[in-house]
This record gives sequence, C-alpha cells and structure tokens, in this order.
Amino acid sequence: MSNLEKLGWDEHFFPAIDTDKLARVAAVQRNQYRITDGENDYIAHVSGRFLNGTTSILEFPTIGDWVRVDKLMEEGKAVIHQVVPRKSQFIRQAAGEKTEGQLVAANVDTILIVNSLNEDLNIRRMERYVLAAYESGATPIIVLTKKDECTEAVLADAISEIEEIAIGVPIVALSSLTGEGLNDLLEYVVPKRTAALLGSTGVGKSTLVNILLGEEVQTTKAIRSQDSKGRHTTTHRELFQLQSGALLIDTPGMRELQLWEGDHSFNTTFQDVESFVEACYFTDCRHDTEPGCRVKAAIASGELSEQRFQSYLKLQRELAYEKRKQDQKAQLEEKNKWKQISKTMKKRYKYHKR
Repeated sequence: MSNLEKLGWDEHFFPAIDTDKLARVAAVQRNQYRITDGENDYIAHVSGRFLNGTTSILEFPTIGDWVRVDKLMEEGKAVIHQVVPRKSQFIRQAAGEKTEGQLVAANVDTILIVNSLNEDLNIRRMERYVLAAYESGATPIIVLTKKDECTEAVLADAISEIEEIAIGVPIVALSSLTGEGLNDLLEYVVPKRTAALLGSTGVGKSTLVNILLGEEVQTTKAIRSQDSKGRHTTTHRELFQLQSGALLIDTPGMRELQLWEGDHSFNTTFQDVESFVEACYFTDCRHDTEPGCRVKAAIASGELSEQRFQSYLKLQRELAYEKRKQDQKAQLEEKNKWKQISKTMKKRYKYHKR
C-alpha cells in the first residue's frame, strides 16, 4: 500500500494525475497550510497563478483536500498549484452578514455529528447537520457523548427523538470517561477512510480525538455548569491518522450552522414529511384549511409532529432565501466583471489610437 493510499487516496474515484506531486491538506491556519504526502510534512501556500485564477473562496484548499504541489524538500515548504476535484465537501454559510460559503472539510467519507447527552442536546440543530451532511456527499452518523451523565430512560428518549428526524442514520451513544460505546463508533471509523467530527462547542470532540489517538493532542476544557454550554478549545481544523489507519478530522465547534445549500438532499432528510405532502389530495396544498390534506391529518393523528413539520417549512424558507442571495451576488459579480472588462478594453483602444 502506498503512502497516499494510507492517507485515503482512491485512484478509482479521483482522476489519473501525477501522484508524485500529490499531497493532502492536514491543517489549515489562516492562509497557511500544512500538507503531507504520507512521508513528509510541508508548510505550503498557494501559487500566484492559483491566487489570480480563483473566482470564489470555495476554490481554495481546505482540510482534507488533495492538492498538486511543488515540494521544496530541503526547506520543508511547498507551493500549491491545483486542488484536485473533490468527491465530497461540507459547506456552511459563513458567519456574519456577507453572503459567502465556508468550506469546513473536503473528501470526507463519514461525518460524525457529535452531540452531548446534557441540557445542550438540540434536535432541531441536529436536523440541520443531517441535511448538510447528506448535501456534502458524505454519510452521516449521530454520535451522542457523555452517556455516563444520563440515565437509561433519558438516553432512550433522546434516541427516540433523534430517530424521528434522522431516519435511517446510525446512532452511537458513548462515554469518553468509561469507554462504553467506543467500539461501536470504531465500526464507522475505518482504515483508508476519512471521518470528520462536527458539532457545537463543548460536546466532547477534542476529548474523543485524544481517546481515539491514545494521546493528548487536543486541549480540552470543562463545560459551563450553569447551562451545559461548551467553550472553544480547538482553534483550527486538523487531520489525524489513527493507529488503525483511519483518518479523522477535528474541527472547531460551531455555535450555529447556517445552511449554504440543501436542495439535493432535502427530500432525503425529510422523507417522512415528503411522503405526507405527496399524499395530499391537492398537488398545490398549503397544508392549512384545504380538504384532503394528509399533512394535517398526520399531525392530528400523531404520525407527524408539529415541530417536525414547522422545521421542514422553516428550512425550506431558509434555503430559498439563501439561494436568492447567492443568485443576486452572482449577478452582481458578473456585472462587475464585464464592467472591468469594458474599462480595460477602452483603455487599450485609447492607447492604440495614439
């Protein structure tokens, strides 16, 4: 097995390119990257041509990316010339008012959606992660930490609630303190495959990384006792290789997950709601006062919860709003591009008239 294969390289998926110049992004800190070819690590930056040729921040390298590079072995540095097309990418709307996507991780096979079994357990937030995970092209797994801090009854109720919003998604409950459930998790963290830990601050991602690696590589902090909220410990994204050969990406906690896209996976995430919507008597049913509304009947009978349906509507509106913002931004960028081209052409015309 080659060094690249150990890092997750799959020649059956990726296009055939010169593997001698390949490396994988193992850490991202501001505009600097740490990359590895499985034998040596390098500090890398993108080339000037790459920088000038990009039109979107989503085209820049992110954690998990495969990149074509020139290596300066004696200096331990490298120059990134190309990002190999991704087989999966987890994107969220960047924090703030600006309409901009933020790449969280790329080329991930499994997304471990980590939540803690305490007062911070949030079903609606988990729903968002499942949708975003499906949209990324990876397989979602729900991981519930701090099992030792709750009763069997509380755990059973939590799993029951999660099963309603994450249909068919495996759920693993574990305790980093006692080790219970860790073997169940390892069934989904396998050699030559990449798993990414995603979730809110303080759910135990860094602790989990330390346990799986068998050493203290990530700083951990206790959660706030008054509200079970966590505090930031991981400050950057990093790729680790376990002794088993599995690849694991740790990411900083996200206090909120604003969706960037989700059209392709909305039906998968909300297949239960969609089945009722499709069974309505009228194809344009608004699920309000129309006769023959299967959705209203399902809510009345308890087959579908009102909260689940309202979340379905809310996320639909949010995605539609985000799509409109992205379209407006694209139109503005296109307009500005042609404005700049026109200015350049006028300058050249005046110059040649002299």
